[in-house]
Amino acid sequence: MKNMDDDKQRQLAADRVDPGSGPLTTDQGVPVDDTDNSLKVGERGPTLLEDFHFREKLTRFDHERIPERVVHARGAGAYGYFQVYRSLAEYTVADFLCDPSLRTPVFVRFSTVAGSRGSADTVRDVRGFATKFYTRQGNYDLVGNNMPVFFIQDGVKFPDFVHAVKPEPHNEIPQAQSAHDTFWDFVQLQPEIMHMVMWVMSDRALPRSYRMMQGFGVHTFRLVNSEGRGTFVKFHWRPLLGTHSLVWDEVLRIQGNDPDFNRRDLWESIESGAYPEWELGLQLVPEEDEHRFDFDLLDATKIIPEELVPVTPVGRLVLDRNPHNFFAETEQVAFHTANVVPGIDFTNDPLLQARNFSYLDTQLIRLGGPNFAQIPINRPVAAVTNNQRDGYHQHMIHESTTSYAPNTISGGCPMSGVVNGDLRGVFQHYQERVDGQVIRRRSPSFQDHYSQATLFWNSMAGWEKRHIVEALRFELGHVERRSVKEGVLEQLAHVDGDLARQVAEGLGLPAPAVTTPNHGRSSPALSQANAPRDTIATRKIAVLAADATDTAQAGELIAALEEKGAICEVIAPHGGTVGTLDVTRQLSATSSVLYDAVLLADGGELAGNGHAVHFVREAFKHGKAIGAVPRGEALLDAAALPGQQGVVGPKISGDGFVEAFAEAVAAHRHYDRDVDLVPA
Repeated sequence: MKNMDDDKQRQLAADRVDPGSGPLTTDQGVPVDDTDNSLKVGERGPTLLEDFHFREKLTRFDHERIPERVVHARGAGAYGYFQVYRSLAEYTVADFLCDPSLRTPVFVRFSTVAGSRGSADTVRDVRGFATKFYTRQGNYDLVGNNMPVFFIQDGVKFPDFVHAVKPEPHNEIPQAQSAHDTFWDFVQLQPEIMHMVMWVMSDRALPRSYRMMQGFGVHTFRLVNSEGRGTFVKFHWRPLLGTHSLVWDEVLRIQGNDPDFNRRDLWESIESGAYPEWELGLQLVPEEDEHRFDFDLLDATKIIPEELVPVTPVGRLVLDRNPHNFFAETEQVAFHTANVVPGIDFTNDPLLQARNFSYLDTQLIRLGGPNFAQIPINRPVAAVTNNQRDGYHQHMIHESTTSYAPNTISGGCPMSGVVNGDLRGVFQHYQERVDGQVIRRRSPSFQDHYSQATLFWNSMAGWEKRHIVEALRFELGHVERRSVKEGVLEQLAHVDGDLARQVAEGLGLPAPAVTTPNHGRSSPALSQANAPRDTIATRKIAVLAADATDTAQAGELIAALEEKGAICEVIAPHGGTVGTLDVTRQLSATSSVLYDAVLLADGGELAGNGHAVHFVREAFKHGKAIGAVPRGEALLDAAALPGQQGVVGPKISGDGFVEAFAEAVAAHRHYDRDVDLVPA
C-alpha cells in the first residue's frame, strides 16, 4: 500500500524555502536590486505606481492574515464628537474645521500594534489612536499613534519591521513582545529606528489608560485653503486628564489580574458618564519654511520640537457612547490614511505614500471585498453617488439603468461636482511641481538617525531615564545572540554614551569603545514629568476596610474624594458589607495594580492580614499615593515601608487630610521611591 504520509513529508520538504540560498527576488523570480527604498521621482518626490517590487511586497504583506488585522489586531473603540474652537478657514476648506457651531460625529479606535486579538492590553507597545470623522464632506480618517514618530522612513520596509517584531516564525513566541532576537537584530541594522526605540523603551509604551494617552498623526500633512495655498501640519491629541503611564512591574501583574485593563477602563468610564476628552492641537508650518529645520519634514522618524513650532489648540474631542456590538463596530471599522476631505492633503512622505496604498488593499481581503464602506460603522453621513457596482457583499440596490460616465440616459448623473467651473466643495489635489530622475535612493536630509533620539534622552527626568535603561536591559536580556546585543549597544552609543554604558553593565557586556558626543539639547514637552497633575478625576482609589472600621469617618472621606471626581472602591477581607459600607471586592479577589492609590481606613484587623500588607507594600513599590487615617496606622506600621514619599497621615485629619491625599493622588506616581522594594 502506498504510504501517503511519506508522500506528504516529501511534498513538504520540496516546498521548504531557504531565504539564504540565493539572491532576493520577486514572486516571479526576478532579482531585486534594492528592498529598502521605494521608487520615487527624485529623492524627495512621490512614490511611483510602476514600482512593481514595492506593490508586490506590500500586497503580499497586507494579505498575510485573515480575518484578524495584521497589526493593531487588539483594540477598543467608542463614539463621540469633535468640535472646532474657531474657524480655520485661513488654512483649510475642510468644513468640520471651519464651523465652530458644528459637532462632527466620530468613532475612535485605540489599539496595541504587535499582539494578536487575544493578547493583553498592557504590553509594552505603541498604541494606535485612529479617529474617523463622519463629516458633511465625506469621511476623514486621522490614523495615528500615541507616539509622534515611527520605526522606519520608507513604507517598503514595513513588512520587514512587522515580521521582525512579531513572534518568531519557527515557534510563534513571544506573543505581543519585542523582547526577542529578530526584533533587536532588525534594530541593530536599521539606525533610522533609534528615535522610535527610545519612545518604545520609555513609559510612553505603558499608558495608564487610553484616556490618559496622547495621540499624534505622525506624518506631516497639508492643509489647503480656498486660494489653493498649502500649510504643512502635524496633528496632536492631548488628553484632558494629562498624560500618565504605568510602571513595568505593575504592567506585568496587571496582565494576569485583568488582561482587558485598558478596554475595560474605557468602557466603564463612558458608561459612568466620565467621558474621555482630548484637545486637538496643530503645529503649522508655512510652505516657505519647509527647509528651515535641521531635519526633513517628510521624515516620519522626526518630530518638530515644540520650541520651534508651538502646538496651537484648535478643537475638542469627546467620547460619550460605547458600541452596541464589538464585532460589527470596533472590529469591522476600516481606517485609511487616504480617506481625506477637501482642505486636507498629503505630502511626499514615503511612509505616508505607502500607507495610502496599503490600508485599502488590506481592507479588501480582511472585510471580504470592495463594499466594506457600506458596513454601518464605515458608512459616511455624506451622500454616496458613483458608478461603483456589484462585487462581494453589495448592500445597495442601484435602480439607475446606467453605471458609466459620461451618459445621456440618466441625464449625465452622477456627474462631476464641478458646476460651471465652480470648484467649491470638491476635492482637488494640491498642485506642486515634481520632477527628477526615477531612482531608489533616500534623500540626504533623511540620514540623521541619532540627534532626535539624543534629544528625547536628554529631555527625560531622572526616573524616566532609569525606566528606559531598565527596559533596554529587560528586552536585551531576552535576546539569545551576543552579537545582536553588541550591535544594539553600538547603536545606543550613538545616542548617548552613558546610556550605552548603563545598559551594557546590566547585560554584563563591555560598553562600546566609540561613542558619539551628546549635543546637549533638550525639549521639555517630551517629558511626562512636565504633564499636568492637577486632578484626581476618575482615579481609582482602593479603600481598605474591615469589620471594626469607623465607617462613618470612612464614608465621609469617600464622599469628599468622590466629590473631586475620584472612584472609590471598598476592599475588605470578605464580601457583603463592613458596617454601613458595601464591599466592592474582597481582598483575595483583587490586587493593588488595579488601583491608582490606597486609603487605609482600618488597620487593627488588617495588620495581621497578609493580603492587606502585600496590597500596601506593592502599591508603594509602584509609586502610588497611600493615605492612612489614625485607625489605619497599624496596617501602615505592619507594611514597614522604607520611605514616606507620597504617604499621607495618619497625623493629618479632617479637610487637611483630604486635600493632602488628593494632592498625592494627583501626582499620579511618586517615582523617587525605592523601586527595588520587594512586596511582603
